[in-house]
Amino acid sequence: MGNVEKKVTIGTWRQRIGYGSSDFACNLIWQMISLYLLYFYTNVMHLNAAAVSVMFLVTKVFDGVTDLIVGFLIDKTNTRWGKSRPWILFGAVPFAVTSVLAFSVPNISQTGMLIYAYVTYILLSLSYTIVNIPMASILPALTEDAQERTTLAACRTFFSSVGSTVVSATALTLVDKFGNGNEALGFRIVMMIFGVIGCLVFFFCFFNTKERVQISAENVSIKANLLCLVHNKPWKLFALNIVWFFGGYVLQASAVIFYFTYVVGNKGMVQLVATITTLVPIVTNLCAPFLAKLTSKRNLMVAGNIIHTAGLLLVFFGGGSVTVMIAGAVIAAAGYGLKGSMHFAMQPDPVDYGEWKSGVNTSGTLSAVNGFIGKVGMAVASSAGAALLEIGGFDEMAAVQTAGAQTAITSMYIWVPIIMNIASIITMAFYDLDKIYPQIVKELAERKVAMNREDALLEKNK
Repeated sequence: MGNVEKKVTIGTWRQRIGYGSSDFACNLIWQMISLYLLYFYTNVMHLNAAAVSVMFLVTKVFDGVTDLIVGFLIDKTNTRWGKSRPWILFGAVPFAVTSVLAFSVPNISQTGMLIYAYVTYILLSLSYTIVNIPMASILPALTEDAQERTTLAACRTFFSSVGSTVVSATALTLVDKFGNGNEALGFRIVMMIFGVIGCLVFFFCFFNTKERVQISAENVSIKANLLCLVHNKPWKLFALNIVWFFGGYVLQASAVIFYFTYVVGNKGMVQLVATITTLVPIVTNLCAPFLAKLTSKRNLMVAGNIIHTAGLLLVFFGGGSVTVMIAGAVIAAAGYGLKGSMHFAMQPDPVDYGEWKSGVNTSGTLSAVNGFIGKVGMAVASSAGAALLEIGGFDEMAAVQTAGAQTAITSMYIWVPIIMNIASIITMAFYDLDKIYPQIVKELAERKVAMNREDALLEKNK
């Protein structure tokens, strides 16, 4: 008996690590986009900030539409590998290739450069969709146990933080080392390294996960799937919170290099704060499964918003003290880590609610719509960040920025993320799925047992 239990434990941890590693791969590239793509476009490609603002908005909305298509196709997928895993396998190489192309500077005119940026960013976003949407849609198929889902989500967020930390702690140093003063060359080589590593990790994820909960491909149109979501109140609130969560994060992350370089006047802090922002959440993520046993996911999401806000205020009112700003960065990162853990832990719950309510499982479509909403939020945030730089009069060639530019950068890093946190707290006040979720899981399990009995009787009577 003991040997059986040991095998189960080993298998469980193999899947946890395999599933979690997928977000390590994603975040090697995602963190580069979040932290440095705006800087790369304005300071390395020397594209106009206003043009970049429009590009972020247009490309992300287009990318969001592809999310819906990929999610619907996942719901229709039915292979011996499952519904979601094949997408992770076949999307790995394109994701690596397009990440290098997006951070390359061709020797062409500025107009050609802008067109190149549009094309490569759209291709990178599409490749990201192909590997990222399955990471969300696969979770309900990995296990039916609610606590195990929370643990899997925590593993994913843990590896996400590890991947982000690798980028935050090493990227600029590696760009300087490999570029030797040529940032364009440095960024391209770094993306080659991260792309290859990410591709190999996606293969590892594929071979170490298994879709144990069989979810048949529903013969339901995408319109019917979307109508199911319209009547899913918990999902609508969760979806709204996606905008606040990802919008605030993208804006703050893209502002790190600008805030500490041009407002604080200490560029050496950029890599340190970026590392704190990704390293501290690892500890928070490890605590998430334990904390989830003590209170609801909603309450932990609210707590994460409050802690994150407190940290940002401490950074702002630090009075130029490096020690105080670092303390604020640590507190803010802890709050963000808690929010991130709860975001991924909450994500599959509305899927179960929808199946309980309508009888239709739309995990792929729901994950895709979540991705679409998140990308629209990120598009608006990214576009707003570039627009704020333009409105504030940011000059990439100036070592010291004007007061207007510094105010714009401060808004990006401090004030808009705080507003997003407040909006999230208000949204979560109406989210009450945690109260009835145990009963939903119980009833769904009873339905499946009844269906299995019916299928067995039909098979027996043939």
